[in-house]
Amino acid sequence: MHTHHVYDSLLDATIRHLEDLKQRGVKNVVVSPKTMEGLNVSGRARPAKTAPKRGPAAPRSVESRVDKPAPPLSAPKETSTRQTQLVGLPPEPPAAPAVSPLSPEVKAAAFEDLRRRVLQCLKCAHLASSRKTVVFGVGDINAQLMFVGEAPGAEEDEQGEPFVGRAGQLLTRIIETMGLSRQSVYITNVLKCRPDTPGQTAGNRKPTAQEMQICIPYLHEQIDLIRPKVIVALGATAVEGLLGKTAGITKLRGHWQIYRGIPLMPTYHPAYLLRNQSLSEKRKVWEDMLQVMERLGLTPSQKQRSYFIKGANP
Repeated sequence: MHTHHVYDSLLDATIRHLEDLKQRGVKNVVVSPKTMEGLNVSGRARPAKTAPKRGPAAPRSVESRVDKPAPPLSAPKETSTRQTQLVGLPPEPPAAPAVSPLSPEVKAAAFEDLRRRVLQCLKCAHLASSRKTVVFGVGDINAQLMFVGEAPGAEEDEQGEPFVGRAGQLLTRIIETMGLSRQSVYITNVLKCRPDTPGQTAGNRKPTAQEMQICIPYLHEQIDLIRPKVIVALGATAVEGLLGKTAGITKLRGHWQIYRGIPLMPTYHPAYLLRNQSLSEKRKVWEDMLQVMERLGLTPSQKQRSYFIKGANP
């Protein structure tokens, strides 16, 4: 009987946790194969409950408490114990570890320690030898909205701040049109150093998959400390670095993804809008931002909703 009560208590706590995640917009739950195996064993080992004299009680299940039940848990075959699987969906990047919120002082100290380590990083010798500075990130470390680009360009490398060139100025306009400020969000890149361009005196290049893989743990630490409510991935390379998806930004933009347990919106890079000035392309990015605003709990005004429609520009 005691074992039965423990199982029911754990089940109730799990359901409450799932419902809380659902309210916060989380649609996928990361479960390791070891945990799934343990859950299946617990389910099989559950002692049979004697029906009360008044008749058997209706069965209690997670399905009765959520809108869309996940399929039965089952451990994936031939999967390393280090890998994880999203219940009911293909594998996604692991969610941030569940830890208690840090005090403002501890959080600030942790962020400063991370900054110090990133500024001293020499993991990519070719980038360390060619860069002028490391571009760590800028903005509010308590921001609800985080923008992630691919890598610094020449102007960012010179100033040590992400998105300060023409594309950065356009990003700032987009943020302000949302009713926010550059200081109230957090802006960073997957890669913290400008990709080197051997033999070239100008221009930029796309970071390699290996370079992004080496550098991305720093971004993970930034995300886990900031804990934004929404992440916006700017451009195809950023989406590739974050999600490992190369399907193309045209197909992915406007469709919510999940990254480390956080809703992520892929959209075009501001540099693309500088190359393509058509109203329709600007409207696509703005529609993505309207979705972001709504996910943040911001209610777009009628004026904001009408931007880039019939010539109504911000």
